[in-house]
Amino acid sequence: MGAQLRVYRRRIRSVSATKKITRAQELIAASRIVKAQQRVAASKPYADELTRAVSAVATFSSTQHPLTTSVERPTRAAVLLVTSDRGFAGGYNSNAIKATEQLVKLLEDEGKTVDRYVIGAKGIGFFQFRDVDLAGQWKGFSDRPEYSDAKKVAGELIDAFVTPTDEGGVDEIHLVSTEFVSMLTQNPVAVRVLPLAVEETDEPPAGGPFPLYDFEPSAEGVLDALLPRYVESRIFNALLQSAASEHAARRRAMKSATENAEDLIRTLSRLANNARQAEITQEISEIVGGANALADATAGSD
Repeated sequence: MGAQLRVYRRRIRSVSATKKITRAQELIAASRIVKAQQRVAASKPYADELTRAVSAVATFSSTQHPLTTSVERPTRAAVLLVTSDRGFAGGYNSNAIKATEQLVKLLEDEGKTVDRYVIGAKGIGFFQFRDVDLAGQWKGFSDRPEYSDAKKVAGELIDAFVTPTDEGGVDEIHLVSTEFVSMLTQNPVAVRVLPLAVEETDEPPAGGPFPLYDFEPSAEGVLDALLPRYVESRIFNALLQSAASEHAARRRAMKSATENAEDLIRTLSRLANNARQAEITQEISEIVGGANALADATAGSD
């Protein structure tokens, strides 16, 4: 066997092994997308009712709370970025990081100092490689987050928000995550989590008009209990949406990689066949040439 043919066959074996890996990754991601979508749907009723309760307190009381009070001239902001712990997800992480950098630039143009908080090993590695200091980092739960993970993140962010800026606190908290729209579309989104914006509107609230409320022990006590849960639910929903987006992006990337591997295998197979045919032709030519030379030599001796 010729050297060129051995090279082609070795490359075919290598690409075939890669194809098996990408195909397996595609099937795993496809199976996890359904579960991730179910978790997003299961969390929606709780988030909706919690939002409704917070809206009711804000509507039927004039209570001021630290988490709803905006600073007149904010000078420091925190940005929480949600990325994945694993790669092979196409542009999922890069799109979220790009949206974060755009938000950071916008905040810095407004004269604010930005503290970065990152969820996911890929985002942490991105900023550490560039020697960017992180105010907080978490990893190990990006593909299957639990409510306890969101509670842990929310607790640290709320502590930073209620701390005065001259002691290292922040005036605003922004969240950058990826919204799951469909299997083909996942969009990075940036929202302000704190302070909560209370909007006055004449439109009826979702779910019908509010019933008559009586706050016990007080509206302040209700807000103290509800607002941290509300922030936790916002972060948890963002984690679930990002997890579903991660699996969808990984499935799409691995499907594309598998198709590229199949195309490369077909190309290498054609080249290997051409090399094999060239070797056979050469061997036949050598045999015919040797037979002719032997015949000529035999005729000359006669």
